Amino acid sequence: MDEPLTVLVAARDEEGRIGRTVAALRIAFPEAEVLVADDGSRDGTAAEAEAAGAIVLRLPRRGKGQTLSAGERAAAPGRLVLCDADLSGDLQPLLESGAAVAVAVFAERQGGGFGLAKRTGRALIRLRSGFEAREPLSGQRALTPRARAACFPLAPGFGCEVRMTIDAVRAGLSVEERELPLRHRATGRDARGFAHRGRQLLDALLAAGPLAVNFRGTRLPLIGWTIAVRRDPTVAAVAALGLADDLWSGSERGFRAHLRAGGTTGVLKLVGIPLVGLVATRKLSGALLVGLAANALNQVDTKPGRALKTYLVAALAVEAPLRTAVLLAPYDLREMAMLGDAGSNALGALLGLSSVNRFTERGRWVAIGALAGLTLLGEWRSLGELIERTPGLRELDAWGRLS
Repeated sequence: MDEPLTVLVAARDEEGRIGRTVAALRIAFPEAEVLVADDGSRDGTAAEAEAAGAIVLRLPRRGKGQTLSAGERAAAPGRLVLCDADLSGDLQPLLESGAAVAVAVFAERQGGGFGLAKRTGRALIRLRSGFEAREPLSGQRALTPRARAACFPLAPGFGCEVRMTIDAVRAGLSVEERELPLRHRATGRDARGFAHRGRQLLDALLAAGPLAVNFRGTRLPLIGWTIAVRRDPTVAAVAALGLADDLWSGSERGFRAHLRAGGTTGVLKLVGIPLVGLVATRKLSGALLVGLAANALNQVDTKPGRALKTYLVAALAVEAPLRTAVLLAPYDLREMAMLGDAGSNALGALLGLSSVNRFTERGRWVAIGALAGLTLLGEWRSLGELIERTPGLRELDAWGRLS
């Protein structure tokens, strides 16, 4: 195989270990470029990796999946070997596999907990792809160029390996697991170890669900559907319509594009959300408020935290529920998850429903006029760009967001 090879290592605070790992990789793969993606380390990880001969990509702290995705974008085209920063052992046999994705299985178990995260990972892979994985959480993998294209960008955090296997199998690519004599720094049955495995479990669950790529090119879980957990059937119905758009939407943007295209998920929302509002409120003004508010919040949901901030400000005025939005805000702002249409439409519907109860008949029609004007403006201009150009709004919009 004459394709270029890159060995990609995601590292965070691995001073004292990363140098040995890089040196061993350079010996094992003398023709390869060793690229260390430094995930916001606060120690000498980057300097140590460079001294050992690696090319280092310094990144703000994001998480394993996001860091590997950034490293993959910086790597040369060709084959890719993924390696944990604390690994000892030879990964060369992975390149001897004829599979599109070769996964290393540790020959001997080291440390670990009670196996809940691993069993859950296996179950998720089986459920989503039918593949029976022996080692769903292994970070030691070799990917062909086709596998790179199918799997990247990865799911965020520690769910990246589980989703990588799912994506490869669902793309019709072969996956092989190989048992190798490898060692790494294992976590034990202590508070730190259980916290790490708990995070693995949560990340794997989110990674196996619906994902979308944000403005930065990062692939994130869509968690807006959680708003449907509320007992309000109207909000649940709107969230379901939004989730359908998240999962099956095309490239159309704006009412005009959807109407020209015909039977799109956008048209389904255009008809379905006001209809849900009409059934819930028994008022034409209620139907229009729910539909227009859902669309308005969706229009501004183009950067992390923007829709949630808009919701929280409006919710104070119409006495809409705050708790769910407050709980979701840190995940959205820190780019750990996305609302998606399911979330922004559901929150907008909540504003519309609360407005029906809060406003007089005249006040409802004033709000409908304002929202209709905002919708028309959004058809011609980007509301996000207007926010970013307006002093005061620009600073509020950027507050709390990653740089």
